[in-house]
Amino acid sequence: MILRGILALAMPFAGPALAEGFLLQSPVDCILGQDCFIQQYMDRDPGQGAVDFTCAGLSYGGHKGTDFALPTRADMMAGVNVMAAAPGIVTGVRDGMDDRGYTPDRRAELAGRECGNGIVIRHDNGWETQYCHLKQDSVTVGSGQKVEAGTVLGQIGQSGNAAFPHVHLSVRDDKGTPVDPFDPDGVLDCEDPGDSTLWAEPPTYQPGGLLALGFANAIPDYDRIKNGEAAATALPADAPALVVFAYFFGPREGDILRLAITGPQGEVIADNITLTRDQAQAFRAIGKRRSGASWPAGDYTATAALVREGAMLDERTTQITLR
Repeated sequence: MILRGILALAMPFAGPALAEGFLLQSPVDCILGQDCFIQQYMDRDPGQGAVDFTCAGLSYGGHKGTDFALPTRADMMAGVNVMAAAPGIVTGVRDGMDDRGYTPDRRAELAGRECGNGIVIRHDNGWETQYCHLKQDSVTVGSGQKVEAGTVLGQIGQSGNAAFPHVHLSVRDDKGTPVDPFDPDGVLDCEDPGDSTLWAEPPTYQPGGLLALGFANAIPDYDRIKNGEAAATALPADAPALVVFAYFFGPREGDILRLAITGPQGEVIADNITLTRDQAQAFRAIGKRRSGASWPAGDYTATAALVREGAMLDERTTQITLR
């Protein structure tokens, strides 16, 4: 059982800006902040740095779209639909690429196909949207097909140049220029962000958060965490150690991750971990070795909280029973 709470920072949008009648619906069939999240936004820094539309760091240099992501590959395999964000005509389709994602040794193999399995849709008044990294063999539309907002196009995958399961949504105007749907006027003002948006219902901005929390009997391998395979569903009372791990996105230097385990006899272990650098995703774990013949039988609770400048960004709780 996992309980969670999120402090999501909503930008002060007054309502959707009119872009010749062009408005976007959510391109993913999941609930942002619960079972999916936005990992990266369009890079608005014209120089060597990277900032998102809030002047924060959820982007990277030269990123030209918005990444709607899933916490783990297990979520990807379960299947989450990608949907047309607006009505239009499909003008480009690719499918059949595997979901192994990007590694440095695949650079040459993926050259020219970085988008992976993808779809391009042409909309009224020259607007265009592109959907990249769809799951292999999931594409459900063909070139020339008319679609409505909400038409299923495929599923979130990790094809092409993708380091994690997500769909990369690109928006382009009638000149082919990339447009940030969260701030389409093209003027980044950190003091007064304004209310310009292409979203019919603007997604709430979440500057970072927890993706997974689980128990294990040793510090798990990071790949197993990213695959959604690391959390134990049960542990024996004679487990050699009791470990809790937290997997999270958007950490910034100076953030604090609070981890704790409590059991039938009270606190087992607790720590406040200061994070030392900005990262897209990361994990941390704490644990304690068994000191006697067995752990006290019963229910154990793990908690995690991600804190930035004294404000809680996200928290989770999970439980396990030792017998």
